Amino acid sequence: MTIGKEEIGKTILELEKASNDRWSVGDNRGYLDNYADEISYFDPVLRELIVGRDAVIAHIESLYSNPRIVRNEYLNPAVNVSDSGDFAVLAYNLDTYVLDDNGDEQQLRAWNATEAYRLIDGEWRIVHSHWAFTQTATEAVAS
Repeated sequence: MTIGKEEIGKTILELEKASNDRWSVGDNRGYLDNYADEISYFDPVLRELIVGRDAVIAHIESLYSNPRIVRNEYLNPAVNVSDSGDFAVLAYNLDTYVLDDNGDEQQLRAWNATEAYRLIDGEWRIVHSHWAFTQTATEAVAS
């Protein structure tokens, strides 16, 4: 039985949410364990592209601390699936929330996220990851 593009899209979004839910409570392995060996990674705190699973994991682990995120909002998710059904690109906006000193929710970050997934040996793996802060420019620019 062939799985349709819509079902693949749902699977990809569920995988992403599961990885991010683990990240939010202090378990970064949800993402790290799902990276393909040949992953490429853009991080908003670096100028250069990181290539290779070991290098990406080392970078993330050097920065990671438990964010204690209490809520995530997944906004505008879009998944584009290849005609062959073995490659998908997920793009979405992610708003994360933590508790302040009074126990009230406050926004921690607003992200633009793009994840490219490829079906490798029957499992969806992230082959490219690009995270960016939603607002980095102070004016509209095209170059």
